[in-house]
Amino acid sequence: MLCRFLVPFLLVAGPGLTDLPLAVDDGQFTAVALPEAELGQLLFYDPILSGNRAISCATCHHPRFGTSDGLSLGMGEGGIGLGPNRRPDPANPPEQRIPRNAPALFNLGAQDFTVLFHDGRIEVDPTRPGGLRTPLAADMTLGFSGILSAQTMFPVLSQDEMAGHVQENEIARAARQGLITGPGGAWDLIAQRVAAIPAYQARFEAVYPEIAAGRPIAFTDISNAIAGFMGFEWRSDDSPFDAVLRGEAALEGAAADGQALFYGAGGCSTCHSGPFQTDHDFHAMGVPQIGPGKAARFESHSRDEGRLRVTGLAEDAFKFRTPSLRNVRLTGPYGHSGAYADLTEFVTAHADPRRASEAYDRSQAVLVGPSFASDWRILDDPAEIAQIVAATSPDRIDLSPTEIAALVAFLDSLTGATALTGRLGVPETVPSGLPVDQ
Repeated sequence: MLCRFLVPFLLVAGPGLTDLPLAVDDGQFTAVALPEAELGQLLFYDPILSGNRAISCATCHHPRFGTSDGLSLGMGEGGIGLGPNRRPDPANPPEQRIPRNAPALFNLGAQDFTVLFHDGRIEVDPTRPGGLRTPLAADMTLGFSGILSAQTMFPVLSQDEMAGHVQENEIARAARQGLITGPGGAWDLIAQRVAAIPAYQARFEAVYPEIAAGRPIAFTDISNAIAGFMGFEWRSDDSPFDAVLRGEAALEGAAADGQALFYGAGGCSTCHSGPFQTDHDFHAMGVPQIGPGKAARFESHSRDEGRLRVTGLAEDAFKFRTPSLRNVRLTGPYGHSGAYADLTEFVTAHADPRRASEAYDRSQAVLVGPSFASDWRILDDPAEIAQIVAATSPDRIDLSPTEIAALVAFLDSLTGATALTGRLGVPETVPSGLPVDQ
């Protein structure tokens, strides 16, 4: 989602017509100790966490690609290489693309973020024993430091992302059998791998007193360290727009016009609200569906109904979480399916969301490797497109090229100075000795 235009559009110059959000400050972020962030950095870039020891978290969330992978839909297990240069492994090709675009990781350590993933399948819920609502329900283990830590549990269990396939390794077999928590579960097997590496054992003992006192390393310790790293590394509040919010500068020219539109007549801030430009809610924006979609094992469609698959509510069909727009220039392709490689094209499509699927230019998709039968299945089916269009909520609004350019110029002002480098950067080596994606 980018802009939800709810009122007639007027191009105006000068400051926004509504109040801007408050500036970001330290109090909005969970504090992270540097040794924990440094441990998490190594784990984030280490393929040891994947079933076949071939993929790290960074493979799909690399700083070179704005903490994403530069692809509409990624290629996880069975792929070789990084970003748009990734290709199938001839000896072990992937069975399908990853169903959704790899989301960016900026500012996820902020306390504002209480729901994650495109469909919001993990949420902060104080009524649950672990404080979180997840698809694991009653099987959810305790010990995650928060939602950012808990989100790491999904990729390592996914056969297409990091686990691999059932015949390939013990982690994939455990995950397929539903053995997740407890001795011999997938998370326990991952923890055993990490604990068997002396350099990791020593670092965990230095960071967590309970481990120094003799408690074995648990998967939650691994995920907590990774969360600490992500929160520390990709805090991003050093953009030109942040200088505006702190009263240190003002945008000029097209960027200033775009700011006025975004926070005024354009209505963009209705959904892209707050300091990180997201209401953390779910909206149906008509983004074209490409790729395999989200289907249960007994289903054969390529549909992705978004939030509906979490809530079961018909009114949630084809709704997806409002993404933060921080560093949006760096994080394409855009949309839950990564349908748009170009930011201007994405803004243009949002101006006429009901027509987006019908008028979609398929060359906007960044798909590597061979064609899969599911790539265009939804877009080739008029009945499927009609369902997406019927669920789409915003109305069409006319935008001139100048008006679109102004909005894009403002979005460019959300790019942080350290967004592509982070604070710790990419390590040269990791304790497992496995290759690091540079």
